[in-house]
Amino acid sequence: MKLFPKLVKFTAIVLLFSGATSCSDDDDAVSPPMIETNTIADFVASNENYSSLAAALEVTGLTSTLDGAENYTVFAPDNDAFAAFLSDNGFSGLNDVPVALLTQVLLNHVQMGEIMASDLSTGYIQSMAVGGASDENLSMYINTENGVVINGVATVTMADVEVDNGIIHAVDAVIGLPDIVTFALADPTFEILVAALTREEDYAFVEILMETDAPAPYTVFAPTNDAFVALLEELEMSSLEDIPSDVLASTLSYHVVTGANVRSEDLSDGMEVGTFADQSFTINLGDGAVITDANDRTSNIIAVDVQANNGVIHVIDTVVLPAM
Repeated sequence: MKLFPKLVKFTAIVLLFSGATSCSDDDDAVSPPMIETNTIADFVASNENYSSLAAALEVTGLTSTLDGAENYTVFAPDNDAFAAFLSDNGFSGLNDVPVALLTQVLLNHVQMGEIMASDLSTGYIQSMAVGGASDENLSMYINTENGVVINGVATVTMADVEVDNGIIHAVDAVIGLPDIVTFALADPTFEILVAALTREEDYAFVEILMETDAPAPYTVFAPTNDAFVALLEELEMSSLEDIPSDVLASTLSYHVVTGANVRSEDLSDGMEVGTFADQSFTINLGDGAVITDANDRTSNIIAVDVQANNGVIHVIDTVVLPAM
C-alpha cells in the first residue's frame, strides 16, 4: 500500500517536468517574425534605375530620413535624370557636387505627407528645400494641364507608387533649385511678362533675375497676363511692340526690388518701396495689400510668397508705372 502513493508522486513529477520541457521547446520554436519593410529608402535602394538617387541620399545623410516613420511624397529622378543634371551643371560625378547644395536639391523633390497624383492641382506647393534668399521653404509650381509637370522642367512618368512611409512619383529630370526666372517660365500666368522681359536683345533682365549674388536677392511684383492686356488698353496700344523700349525697360525695373527678400509678413501699411528703376511706390494694407504707383494708379497684390532660391515673387493684377 505504501508503493502506490510513491508511484503517484513519481508520475506527477514526470508529467510536470515533461510539461515544462514542452513549454521550453515551444518558446524556442516561436521567434519574432522578420518584418520586411518597403520604405521610400528601401524602394530606391532595391531599384537599379535609382542607384544615383540612392548614392545621393547616402552622401547627404538623407537615407535615414526617408527610411523613418514620417510620411513623405518624393518626386524621384532616375539615373538618366541625374546624368543630365551633372552634365548640365559641369559636374563629373556626384562627389563633385557640394554636399550642402546636393542636400537642398534632393529636399526640393520632397514634400511632407502623402500626396497622390489626383490630389495635385495647378498651382504652387512647398518643397522641403531652403534656398539662399530666405529661411522659408522653396516653392514648386505644379502644372496638371497635361500630366504633371514640376517647375516646367520635370514630368511625372510614373505616379502613385505606394510604400510604407509615403508616395513616390517617378520624374524624368532633377528638379534644381528654382530662381525667379524658373517660375516666370513655368507659370503660364506670366507669359506676357516673359515676352516683355525678353523683347529687346539688349535687355538683361533674364540674366539678372537668375543671379544668386548681388544685387540678389530680389522681390518681384509680377503682373499677370490680364494686367498687361489692361495696360495696353489703357495706353491705347495694340501690342507690347508699341511700347517704346526705354519706357518698357523702366516699367519692368519698377516691379523689381533688389537686395531684399521681402515676404508678405514683412509688408507694412504705408511702406515706401524702392525699386530697380530708382523710383518708389507705396504699399497700403487694408482688406488686402494695394500698391500705389508714382502716377497714383493702384494695383492689388493677389498672390504672395512664391519663394525662389534668389528671391520672392508676389503677383499683382495691374502693371504699375513709374513717373516718365
